[in-house]
Amino acid sequence: MTQSAPEDFEYRIPEGDDIERRVCNTCGFIDYENPRIVAGSVVTKDERILLCRRAIEPRKGYWTLPAGYMELGESIEEAAMREAREEACATIEIDRVLAMYTVHRIGQVQIMFRAELKSDFRPGPESLETELFDWKDIPWSQLAFPTVVWALTHYAETREADDFAPFGNPAGTEKITRQPPVPPQGV
Repeated sequence: MTQSAPEDFEYRIPEGDDIERRVCNTCGFIDYENPRIVAGSVVTKDERILLCRRAIEPRKGYWTLPAGYMELGESIEEAAMREAREEACATIEIDRVLAMYTVHRIGQVQIMFRAELKSDFRPGPESLETELFDWKDIPWSQLAFPTVVWALTHYAETREADDFAPFGNPAGTEKITRQPPVPPQGV
C-alpha cells in the first residue's frame, strides 16, 4: 500500500457525491474532514459555577468551563467527566444535556451538560487556576469563548427547571461576539 503525500490531495467533488472533498489523486481515497465534537459542562456547587483559567492556547489566561475534545471510544458523558478531571481535578455528576452548539468557522459541535460538583477541585495541567463563582462575580469580560457565554446564559435560564429541551445556537450568532449577557432577572 502506497502512502499519499499531502501534495497528492486536491479538493474536488467525488463521483456520486455533491460536496467538495479532499481526494487523493493517486489512489482516490476520500479524506472526509468532519466536525470535531467537544464535550463539557456547566458545573455547579451551592449555586456557584466552576470556571477554569486556561493554561494553554487558544485563549491562554481566559476563563472557561471544563470542556474539550472527545476521544475515540468515549461517550459524550464520559468525555465531559474526563475533561472536568483533567482541567479541574474534579469529579462531577451529570444532570442532563444543556445545549448543543455548532461553531461553523472552526468545525466544532459542542455538547454542554448541566452537572454538579461532587469532589474538591484544583487546577489540572491545562488550567492556571480554578474557582467557584457566584453569578454576579463571573468575569464576563475574561471568558475565553462565545460558547461559554451561551452555556452560562442557558444554564441561568434553566437552573430551576427539572425538564427542558436542549438549547442550540442563540439567534443572530452568525457574527460571534464576546459581549457578556445581561443576567436574567432574579439571578
